[in-house]
Amino acid sequence: MRVKNLFFDRPAVQRAIDPARRRALSKAGAFVRQRAKTSMRKRRGTSRPGQPPFAHEGSLRRMVLFGYDPRTESVVVGPVGFRRGNAPSVLEFGGRATVVRRRGGKRTKQAVRIAARPYMRPALEKEARNLPKVWRNSVRGG
Repeated sequence: MRVKNLFFDRPAVQRAIDPARRRALSKAGAFVRQRAKTSMRKRRGTSRPGQPPFAHEGSLRRMVLFGYDPRTESVVVGPVGFRRGNAPSVLEFGGRATVVRRRGGKRTKQAVRIAARPYMRPALEKEARNLPKVWRNSVRGG
């Protein structure tokens, strides 16, 4: 399924959940998404292990999206749209990846081990204290 079909402004999502819950989930997803994107500073070089990755050209920052998950009836926030490679997962959790190095016009592939540079979990943890405010006044007595 395409991620865009799960955005909160789509008619199918609007029919699936009530307006108050949709508004609260959408705000929560937007806050966590924004926190994750701003944690990735635009810098040269490599971030230290344990710190969010640096945004060299911005593709990781652009691909952090949020949408409604009908199976769990919740909001999901994270990077999508990377067709090749597993860079977002390797950056978040650490692991092995294949990198292409260019030297003197030659391209060589090399397997490297990358230490974790989490950006999604810290974003959720930093926004966790604000999330109850999002739900305030979403349930009204009748």
